[in-house]
Amino acid sequence: MDEHPAVAAARAWIGTPYVHQASTLGAGADCLGLVRGVWRRLYGPEPEALPAYSPDWGEVGGSELLLAGALRHLLAVPPDAPVAEGQVILFRMVERASAKHLGIVSCAGAAGAFIHAYDRHGVVESPLSRPWAARIVTRFTFPGQ
Repeated sequence: MDEHPAVAAARAWIGTPYVHQASTLGAGADCLGLVRGVWRRLYGPEPEALPAYSPDWGEVGGSELLLAGALRHLLAVPPDAPVAEGQVILFRMVERASAKHLGIVSCAGAAGAFIHAYDRHGVVESPLSRPWAARIVTRFTFPGQ
């Protein structure tokens, strides 16, 4: 079976160093930068320009900037739908804080895994373990996927 196009695109980024606000394959990316890079690989130009953002963005004021952006450009997956390869996962890292981490499901099922850019680790593939799964806010698919 062929690999999902979004997963293949994300796997190409594994080993890219973590660099805040970056989105350059092999040179640096943060979690949003990884998703932006996969978007460019699948569709070409990004749908909107991003403003600069600080590492602690969204931690005050309760705004859900990342969720709002995802809803503008990705398709929400119903909560009762199964986790599937190629889905974009939005995580809330701290209870009652804004959702501000993204990953792409690389393997569904009991041995679930996802690809994400993680501070001090770079772009890696991690198990979608129970602690990670508990932080999922919602999932999305790329348009046409």
